Amino acid sequence: MFRRSKVTDGTTTGQVGIKKKSKVPGVMITQFTETLPEGKSHPDFTRKPIALTIQEGKFAFFKAIVTGDPKPMVTWSRNNGDVSDTLRYQTKYDPNSNEHTFEMPHVMPDQADTYKCFATNEYGQAVVTVVLNVIEVGFKMNKAQQQAAEATDGNFKTVLKRRSKIRPKSEQPGKKEGEIDPKFWELLLSADKKDYERICAEFGVTDFRWMLKKLSEMKKEREEEQAEFVRNLSNLRPIQVNADGTVSFEIDMDLLDPSSSIYLYKDGEMIPYTKELGDKMKHSLRQVGKKYIFSMRDLMPEDAGLYQLDVEDVNMFSTDFKIPMVDFLVKIQEVKAKEREDAVFECVLSNPFSKILWFGKNLPLEQGDKYDIEVSEDKLIHRLVVKDCMVVDKGIYSACAGIKSCNAWLVVEADKDAPKGKKSVRKTTRAGGSGIDLQKVAQEQQVKLEKEREERKEEIKAAKEATAAAPPPETPPAPAPIKAPAVPKAPKEPEPRIVNEPTAVASDPPVVEIVSAEPGITCGLSDIYSLHGKPTELTVKMSMDCDGAWFKDGKQLNSGAGVTIAKDGNSHKLTIKSCRDDDSGLYRFESGEQSTQGKVTVGDVPEFDPDDLHKFTKPVIVKVGQNAAFKMPFASQESLLVSWFKDGTELKDGGGVKIVREPNHSRLLLRDCLQTDTGEIKIQLKNPFGAVEAKTQLIVLDRPGPPEGPVETVETTSSIIEIKWNPPKYDGGSVITNYIIERQQAGQSLWMKLGDVSADRTSFRDRNVTHGKKYKYRIYAENPEGLSDALETADSIMAGIMILSGPPGVPKVVSASKTCINLTWTPPEDDRGVPIIGYQVEKQKKDTNQWIALNALNEPIEDVNYAVKDITEGAEYEFRVSAINESGSGDPSPPSAMVCAKNPNMRPCFKDPEDFIVVRAGNSARVKICYEAEPPPQITWLKDDEPVSPWINIINTEGMSQLVIPSSKRSDSAIYTIKAKNSVGEASFDIEVRVTDEPKTPGPVELEQTVNGKVVVSWAPSPDQELDDRLYYMVSQHDSSTRVWRTVADRLFTNTYTAINILPGIEYHFRIYAKNDVGLSDPSQSPTWGANSNRVQITSNGMNSTEVCFERPPSILVPLKVHTPPKGYQLFMTCAVRGCPTPTVSWYLNDICINSDNNYYLTNSFGVCSMYILRVRPKDSGEYKVVAVNSFGKAECSTKLIVRD
Repeated sequence: MFRRSKVTDGTTTGQVGIKKKSKVPGVMITQFTETLPEGKSHPDFTRKPIALTIQEGKFAFFKAIVTGDPKPMVTWSRNNGDVSDTLRYQTKYDPNSNEHTFEMPHVMPDQADTYKCFATNEYGQAVVTVVLNVIEVGFKMNKAQQQAAEATDGNFKTVLKRRSKIRPKSEQPGKKEGEIDPKFWELLLSADKKDYERICAEFGVTDFRWMLKKLSEMKKEREEEQAEFVRNLSNLRPIQVNADGTVSFEIDMDLLDPSSSIYLYKDGEMIPYTKELGDKMKHSLRQVGKKYIFSMRDLMPEDAGLYQLDVEDVNMFSTDFKIPMVDFLVKIQEVKAKEREDAVFECVLSNPFSKILWFGKNLPLEQGDKYDIEVSEDKLIHRLVVKDCMVVDKGIYSACAGIKSCNAWLVVEADKDAPKGKKSVRKTTRAGGSGIDLQKVAQEQQVKLEKEREERKEEIKAAKEATAAAPPPETPPAPAPIKAPAVPKAPKEPEPRIVNEPTAVASDPPVVEIVSAEPGITCGLSDIYSLHGKPTELTVKMSMDCDGAWFKDGKQLNSGAGVTIAKDGNSHKLTIKSCRDDDSGLYRFESGEQSTQGKVTVGDVPEFDPDDLHKFTKPVIVKVGQNAAFKMPFASQESLLVSWFKDGTELKDGGGVKIVREPNHSRLLLRDCLQTDTGEIKIQLKNPFGAVEAKTQLIVLDRPGPPEGPVETVETTSSIIEIKWNPPKYDGGSVITNYIIERQQAGQSLWMKLGDVSADRTSFRDRNVTHGKKYKYRIYAENPEGLSDALETADSIMAGIMILSGPPGVPKVVSASKTCINLTWTPPEDDRGVPIIGYQVEKQKKDTNQWIALNALNEPIEDVNYAVKDITEGAEYEFRVSAINESGSGDPSPPSAMVCAKNPNMRPCFKDPEDFIVVRAGNSARVKICYEAEPPPQITWLKDDEPVSPWINIINTEGMSQLVIPSSKRSDSAIYTIKAKNSVGEASFDIEVRVTDEPKTPGPVELEQTVNGKVVVSWAPSPDQELDDRLYYMVSQHDSSTRVWRTVADRLFTNTYTAINILPGIEYHFRIYAKNDVGLSDPSQSPTWGANSNRVQITSNGMNSTEVCFERPPSILVPLKVHTPPKGYQLFMTCAVRGCPTPTVSWYLNDICINSDNNYYLTNSFGVCSMYILRVRPKDSGEYKVVAVNSFGKAECSTKLIVRD
């Protein structure tokens, strides 16, 4: 939605002004009409001009792309001036790209302004503003005069030109002796205190007290100037090289006025930049919140210099960028390392470099537990060690030296041998490296650099000799020659020079004289280190024979007091016969204006205390997995370098190695020692006077390695096997005590220990062998730490000679079916004297030539018959048998006759059928009959010798037929006959199905006494007696003496019963039940018989008794529940129904009756209605409903079944 508002300015008479919002920020749109005609539009910018900061004299331009129908007209203007001068302002349009360009060739400072671009058509106008900043360069005399004139009015601030305090090299005045470069103070104002000493040394400032005092004053003044433009200044990060090859410096700056101008300088010269196009230019200044980031790419050697960031006319930050002249002779190479292995990147530089930058995956790397950064003594070889590599360490690693860089991949392969769920063992190997002799390359480069230095010295020498030979001006009264300036090396022979006489007459010839050069030092002094009590000699060689003097700490020395001064031609020597502490100092030799000096330091080689050394040399013994600790005390000294070595290789702190350096001792800790850590441990103390070492041994106790193989068979007979092996290469750090031998018989899985032998024996004779049997042996070495891994024989060794059995008899087929073929055979006639332990049966399919074993040799068939079940129905096979003894499988028997895997033809027969089935009325009736027949028979069902009704389902499957009555009724009771008939014969079977229900209650009961002690109980028959010929009655009785009902008669098919032992004075009660195959009816109660039977009946007070009726409509006692079983699971759904008479229950799925569906098994047991599904399917999902109906009404309940995948 556009924001709309009525405006009047900027529109002509009859027009309206509706302000609208553009999709491009900063664009203002005014629509001239209330509604736009169809297909027409007001102007808008799709690309607006971008603000520009550019150097004076450069080519400046703005670009814009506009849209609108009809096509808008584009015009340009500026706030403070006009743009009609076509020499300074040019407007262009490119119809191909639809770009409007506003160009300013040779832009000048007075063109800096805010410019506007207008796009107008008859329906509206779009306007956008853009700022042009012009950086002034140089100094113009006419402008300086104008500024001086304006300065007379006192307005100095507006006329001062933006200039850095650091002048460009072209404008720098000559430096006077003793004057300090302004660059020195600018760097100190932005530097950390820790860098003061380095900056002072670089600029030759030695008076620190004066420097700190003046710096404090300058800082106070600078902070007052900065406070006019910034609230806070922090996090000044000096310029540094990044991993991507760029350099940058950062500063956090909270400006008081965000619109304040920011300027960048390099060595006093402004650097042009634009914030929007920073990524496309060499220099960029990016702002992120309060952080300002200056970056520079495409680095070149000339990019070195002092970089400054100013706000208006106040400097905020200065930093110096130095580019060393260095390149990579050998670049780092790709490294492929295994997990938990160290990876090494190494390179060689063209010039010595104390420290280069290492990056891993664009992040700077530092010395620590994960990385080792190593530099050779000549500072040419640089090495990065990635310790304990993991898969996450893979990526690109790079090395940066100045503006040069190189990179390579680290590929980390997972350790496939590591146990699952456990961390693999730390490896001591290293991967990677350059693959060439870096030391050789470095030495060659060192020689080359030395040669270049000598050549430069020669050039300097020649230049100085030429200067010395130049004829300085002389006056006639004093024709003495002028002394040449001192040079390090004097010329070998004096050379003639011409002395000009400025006052002489022009016709006078020039005076030529020979001037001898002054002596020079050809070999000077250097710093040396001398041992106490040892002589030391200082030698200085001059270019000619001359005198000289020796000084120590500023005092002149003479021979004597242990010091001898001698001169031998051009050589001057100072000898200290026996060095002492007071001989340390600064020695200087002077000869004329030539001097050289060197420092002598007297000290001692580090040494160990004898007791500590004796204690250290004792071997350290640890077990595998334990830590080994070493400690060596020593006297505290300055410049003492402590190093630890293992087997000649220097140890570095990190990984499993921990090195602690204290002033008076050093400790070494090796964590989780392995057997490979056994070896020599050495500590070295080194200072400028020499080095001392102490050695000890690390012994890691472990189980020994396995004995060396292969196992040799010395002898094998029918009763003896003798084997031999070699001792293990690794004894685990302790003596092997004995060897243990185990044996396994071929075909068995049990290994049995045979015994052990002493360590001096490496053979064993096994006397408990059976001829023809094969055995495997394994040997363990044992020491106090435990057993080694086993050395096992490669092949089984047979006792004696291999004897195989003869062939068994031809296999015979006993029977065949589609699933099984039974075979039998006879044992071999000739077992060749070796007992047979079993047989192997093989099969071959018809039309193939491959015999397939049905059992393995180590699983022999012990009997002479076998049931083959691995067959395919209808396929034809032949079989053969081989006898197996201790030597293996013998010759196979001849193959059997070809037999087909199919059932034999047989007359149908039924398997264990039931001849009587009782079903409750309303439930489904299922009659299952299993049969056997070949070929499959035709099945027919009859009911009372008549075909069954169509609504009765017949389900026939292989080997079984099923008759299903979905909802049975009493009329379904009948004799059902199943008939099976095939080509071989016919069979039938009768099943009586009785459909009934719980019987109804018998009629009224009457009691009559015929003789004393006997009562005849009679009752009216149950209404179901005529319908059910299997109905009978049961009589229960209880008397007043016991009050317990007991059954006195059962299975009565008559309606009378004579009760005996009826005693006077006791009340008797009788209950009559009707009973059938389904269950009991409700009882029919008899009148009371006994003591009170003649009592006069008492009538109630006007109250008539009413008969109790039990008939009621159906009701749901327990409803169905929601079920969500997974697909393929079984389901049991149930509910409880009550009603009298018993209601008929029907099941529905999605309002479709499923009582007759064979996929659902439905039951109704005394009102508990159940449904069972063997395996639920997705189509079984839906709404299930149970409906119970009798003559008094209907009741129903429902639920949902959701089948999950």
